[in-house]
Amino acid sequence: MKINTINLSTLGVALAMTGTLVGAAMLMPPAGGAVAPKAQFNSSVLSSGPSNLHIRPQLRKGGANEGSNAKPYDVVVIDGLDYDLDAVITGNDSVPRVQLASMPGDLSRINAIDHKKEIFFKAVLPLVLQVNEEISSDRQRLKELRTQIKQGSHLQATDKLWLAIMADRYNVRRDDIDTILVRHDVVPPSLALAQAASESAWGTSRFVREGNAMFGQWTFSDNENGIVPNKRGIGKSHRVKAFPSLMASVRSYINNLNRHRAYREFRKNRTAMRAKGGPIDGYLLASTLHRYSERGAVYVSELQSIIETNDLRGLDSARLMDIDPLI
Repeated sequence: MKINTINLSTLGVALAMTGTLVGAAMLMPPAGGAVAPKAQFNSSVLSSGPSNLHIRPQLRKGGANEGSNAKPYDVVVIDGLDYDLDAVITGNDSVPRVQLASMPGDLSRINAIDHKKEIFFKAVLPLVLQVNEEISSDRQRLKELRTQIKQGSHLQATDKLWLAIMADRYNVRRDDIDTILVRHDVVPPSLALAQAASESAWGTSRFVREGNAMFGQWTFSDNENGIVPNKRGIGKSHRVKAFPSLMASVRSYINNLNRHRAYREFRKNRTAMRAKGGPIDGYLLASTLHRYSERGAVYVSELQSIIETNDLRGLDSARLMDIDPLI
């Protein structure tokens, strides 16, 4: 079971988004009988860079793909996601600030498993880093306000309001900035990528295709768009929460880990890692997420295997490209 909470965007950063709405996911009507609005999903790319990030088969003369788009792809090219993951890991390259609104529909047609994984990681990593960047900016502001309060300085009205909103989000006292900092923190890319891979079948699941749901979060609310699982048990009422974009899915996932009581151990261990001055280790934090899935310990082992097998720990130090001040 993926315990879900309300999806609230990180404060302080607004992202300009453009794109063409091209379809709607078919959602089951809520229990009350009223049909919920169909969620529309954007298949274009939201980006400050190239606007064409669709899979392009790179056909080989005489190869299996030549003359037929129905067959699996041997090699594909995605414009704008051609950065080098190995260079990112070594610190010789940064990650572009791109936002893929939805996963390419033909991702499942890629033959080579390693190539499919690489495309998946390249698509999801920028989203995780951008949400983490927003959170890091918020944390810096929280620390500055904490210092002002300790020094007896008078907070500006805008800072008071912002701090009150942050405190209300996490249901803590408005002067308890230390507790807010425990809750409002980043999720290591290695862990986020592993969970996204596991929950979305490497970006090919029905829930991703119909509702941009990369992390399998459940909803029981009639006020939220959701997708009924095909194998939902008799008497069950949950749906998999649907999102307007992949970025919205990432935000909700991180917000879920930061807020829900089921993940207190996760937050406690993350805070301890910070206190020791070491990296926030996604592999180790995965061991605290046995309540994220009904599979429990088996799920944890799967996450750690994905992280280890794909060398994802190296992406925990990944950085986004600097913002061009002229843009």
